[in-house]
Amino acid sequence: MEHDGFVVRPVGRVESSLTDRADAPRQGDEGAPQAWLVFDERVAPALADLRPGDRVLLLTWLHRADRDVLAVHPRGDRARPRTGVFSTRAPDRPNPIGLHGAEILAVEGLRVRVSGLEAIHGTPILDLKPVLGEADAR
Repeated sequence: MEHDGFVVRPVGRVESSLTDRADAPRQGDEGAPQAWLVFDERVAPALADLRPGDRVLLLTWLHRADRDVLAVHPRGDRARPRTGVFSTRAPDRPNPIGLHGAEILAVEGLRVRVSGLEAIHGTPILDLKPVLGEADAR
């Protein structure tokens, strides 16, 4: 993915039972199923210290998003006023970067099982980062 002079390379893809945006919950804690994060061989060393029970932040590229959307009715509710997308978690936005909190359930080679991921099948993974604990525990 190249845009205005910089390149972002996916490090893997999501494998999920969710295949249609319309069927996906709006947030992971709203009934999202377990899913697999399947990483490319080239990033295998980066997975070395992931453990079940770890809380992580997953950054994805929402590949089916409409990049021309600048304002939405939050949560698709037309009774709510149109709001700029930078004040929402709407998937349609100029740079459709997804941010997902998840818990690691299993690590099997290049595959990481997570709970509560609302990303649909095939979503490119950009990065995975740990959720930080208290400052004195870092």
